[in-house]
Amino acid sequence: MPVETTTDTSGRLAPVLGVARAPFLALPLTLAAVGVGAASLDGVVDVGRAVLATVGLIAAHVAVNALNEARDYESGIDLETESTPFSGGSGTLPSGALSPRDARYVGYAGLAVAAAVGIWFLTLVGPALLPIVALGGLTVVAYTPVFTKYGLGELAAGLGLGFLPVVGIGFVQTGQFTPALLLAAVPPLFLTFDLLLLNEFPDLEPDRAGGRRNLLHRFGRRAGGLLYVLAGVAAVATVVGGVVAGLLPVPALLALVPFALFGRCARWALTRPDTDVPVARLRDNVLWILATNLALAVGLLV
Repeated sequence: MPVETTTDTSGRLAPVLGVARAPFLALPLTLAAVGVGAASLDGVVDVGRAVLATVGLIAAHVAVNALNEARDYESGIDLETESTPFSGGSGTLPSGALSPRDARYVGYAGLAVAAAVGIWFLTLVGPALLPIVALGGLTVVAYTPVFTKYGLGELAAGLGLGFLPVVGIGFVQTGQFTPALLLAAVPPLFLTFDLLLLNEFPDLEPDRAGGRRNLLHRFGRRAGGLLYVLAGVAAVATVVGGVVAGLLPVPALLALVPFALFGRCARWALTRPDTDVPVARLRDNVLWILATNLALAVGLLV
């Protein structure tokens, strides 16, 4: 009997994890690590606040993923994409395992948790955090219905799932927007931008048919490939510049270690952007971004 109960619970949980895009929730963990690392430069690490802020960040990520899944299914995008482990939808809604309404409920639940955490921190650290919370909430709610339709999806993702989380988690530790914190948040902005941009290549036509207008639709695949490379180089250059300027510690250069993974993706983006993206390059892109965030966090902490 306990086995049946466990199996039944797992069966109900799997679709929820599907629309939440559980494998992609490693990203907010690495962002939290960068924020904590930046705060540690001021000698402040509050474990309790770090954990609570990370919970809120993961909840926000779940919200945007689940709401995006519901809208992509209803627009027909998820019915046309060829899913890979790194692009396309989760396949949860097309399979009938969960309804779009239930996917929205998952998204709303994540949004509620994220909002509660944000409000709690506002009471602790004051209104200076309000712009971070408000902009973060805006990227969650408006990402699919607004930003993806006007060529702003990549930038919105870079801000909402890159720059803002690092700044927010650092600020709730120290109560200050220090130059080092703001600078440490810039590489994750470019990295998340690139995460989304490369993943858009396989879904280009389904996205177009579903009403999306991303940077690839606006400027084409070759320009998109070049933009991908420029953003990746900018992420690394920001770290190097921060170290040279004395704003980031020398160990932050650990963020350059995974750069070889980016090189493989950049080679494809510059030489073969009109061909199908190899799944191996999508994998390298994800690994490069996660590893760079983690390496940067370690470099800030040591």
